[in-house]
Amino acid sequence: MSASEPSPAVDPEIRAEREHLAASRTALRRMRDDVLGTETPAVFGDWVSTQVLQQSRALRAEALEDIPDTPLFFGRLDFEPGTVFEDDEEEAEAPGSDGVDRLHIGRRHVHDEHGRAMVLDWRAPISVAFYRATPQNPMNLRSRRRYGFDGNAQLTAFEDESLTDGFPEVSQLGGELLTAEIERPRTGPMRDIVATIQPEQDDLVRAELATTLCVQGAPGTGKTAVGLHRIAYLLYTERKRLGRSGVAIVGPNRSFLSYIRNVLPALGEVDVTQTTVRELLETVPVRRTDDADTARLKGDARMAEVIRRDLWSRLRKPAETLVVQRGSRRWRLYPDELTDLLDELRERGISYGSGRDLLAHRIAHAILSQMESAGEACDDRTHDQVRRNREVRAAVTAVWPKADPVKLILGLLTDVDRLASAAEGILSPDEQAAVMLPGRPRGPKSAKWSEADLALIDEAAALIQRPETIGHLVVDEAHDLSPMQCRALGRRAAGGSATVLGDIAQGTSPSATGDWPALLHHLGKPDARLAILDRGYRVPAQIIDFAARLLPAIAPGLGAPVAVRRSPGSLRVSPAAAASYANTVVDACRTALKGEGSVGLIAADADITDLHRMLAATGLDADVLGETDDALVANRLVCVPASLAKGLEFDAVITAEPSRIVAAEPRGLHRLYVVLTRAVSALHVVHTDPLPEPLR
Repeated sequence: MSASEPSPAVDPEIRAEREHLAASRTALRRMRDDVLGTETPAVFGDWVSTQVLQQSRALRAEALEDIPDTPLFFGRLDFEPGTVFEDDEEEAEAPGSDGVDRLHIGRRHVHDEHGRAMVLDWRAPISVAFYRATPQNPMNLRSRRRYGFDGNAQLTAFEDESLTDGFPEVSQLGGELLTAEIERPRTGPMRDIVATIQPEQDDLVRAELATTLCVQGAPGTGKTAVGLHRIAYLLYTERKRLGRSGVAIVGPNRSFLSYIRNVLPALGEVDVTQTTVRELLETVPVRRTDDADTARLKGDARMAEVIRRDLWSRLRKPAETLVVQRGSRRWRLYPDELTDLLDELRERGISYGSGRDLLAHRIAHAILSQMESAGEACDDRTHDQVRRNREVRAAVTAVWPKADPVKLILGLLTDVDRLASAAEGILSPDEQAAVMLPGRPRGPKSAKWSEADLALIDEAAALIQRPETIGHLVVDEAHDLSPMQCRALGRRAAGGSATVLGDIAQGTSPSATGDWPALLHHLGKPDARLAILDRGYRVPAQIIDFAARLLPAIAPGLGAPVAVRRSPGSLRVSPAAAASYANTVVDACRTALKGEGSVGLIAADADITDLHRMLAATGLDADVLGETDDALVANRLVCVPASLAKGLEFDAVITAEPSRIVAAEPRGLHRLYVVLTRAVSALHVVHTDPLPEPLR
């Protein structure tokens, strides 16, 4: 292993690499200019196709936008002479002075005016060697080079790792520059980890599109990054398929989506939907919060059967003979014949809405059969006329009435007798009373809906008309989904695959799962591949070991994560008297701000306003997470309600009054585990009340 640092005169090798970086950026600008300079042909007589072509060009140009503060490449592969590259895109650069074929590996593909690769996309098959090659399996590599950059993306150093002479790695992570990149302070939104992907992460990132992947990942193991980079990889390998069917990311809240928003654009992927479960399902305004027991009950999978029963109970047994007049002739279908048609359709498992249309077709077919038996000539036009006949439409509505999902759930949750009928043998009387909507709403607009009600409405909507599906769905913080929310997401991924990310120990919602197979069953993906990431790269061992004291109480069957990094002094616990508590918190924030990177002051939700006011009174500028999407980038110091900390990370975290975080909700110990694992450099716990028992 050898490392080189720039001298005042600039090392010739670094000068050459800087020149290649500058030339690559110039080539990328030329590629973008070529796209923008191409006229979109007007498709004669087809305005829609013309708009699609223009949009496609705009997205391509956006994907080629250079990001000045992000290095365009981060590594280089030097291959053994004579290595065969099977793909033209993977053609090596001109051999160096030593005759070795080499490739620069970066965030996107860049080629010169002759089409020769200057930077190869990290997702290309040959790039696998950058992440997985070892001296025992060099994968045709002679050496691997990593680069160091300053804050302005200026190349300042390089480090070569020989894969042929058996040099040992200098650390568990694979080199000083790699370690420095992993430990580099983070300010603002999340960045990609494309330069630091570890072999076990790379294996998950490159899983095939047909594979639904469930990742149980401890804090700091990079599970969110794995999900985002897998999207980028799949869009690279399956762009045509996913371009038609779409890709979406579902996160726990808007603050989380704001935090991850820059990762995919930095990798050249700009056309990915990012949403929350609430936004995805919100067809009515949410104006109420259910208590934990009610939310858990409404999220129970049993509610799906209650809704199904109620919807299909709307069918009515035919009581009158249907008479259809055609000219001077009358054709009849008797109640028992209509009943047979009704039963046949219901047993087929079709959606409720489709059943109405099919019943009209079945009735028309039965009438036409009578007409043909009587010697009349019939065709498709005759069939359509009978199907649209006023008497036929009236008969269909009488036995198979229309259904609206919002009105259906409103009626079900406000009518005691109706709910009792649908829930008989499924919900107890007390459970039925618990799910009833409060008050006496006169319609959907006046009802006080909760977030848990959204999944019930979506269940009804899917029974009436099946939703469109997407090609790939990434669900982060999936451990907090209720079974009914899983069903809603699963319907949207029914025609494709999914990446499910979470950590059972971090489950804080009333319906949080303790069993991945059960969650995957509700998601409709029981055959998903379950992978475990337990090797933490970002959170120091001192911090993760402290937080892991909670695991026997919150997730008894889960093994403790293994931290790669050790950082003496990264954990500090400060008991404080009530009179000095405020000064201790302020001093902790000031000390953290002396270092680099972001600082999060995390406390119980009810305490955030007072803490923010206290900081302002002492002259410390801080934002409150959740007030705006961009709170993370406005100031280095951010006041974070404990309920919004999930999925985020800060270089330094001050946790105020852990016992109040625990007392604020039924799964408070799980919430505290989340809070304690948000720090990647330093954690300072300040408390006046006794620490929760597992931490004492």
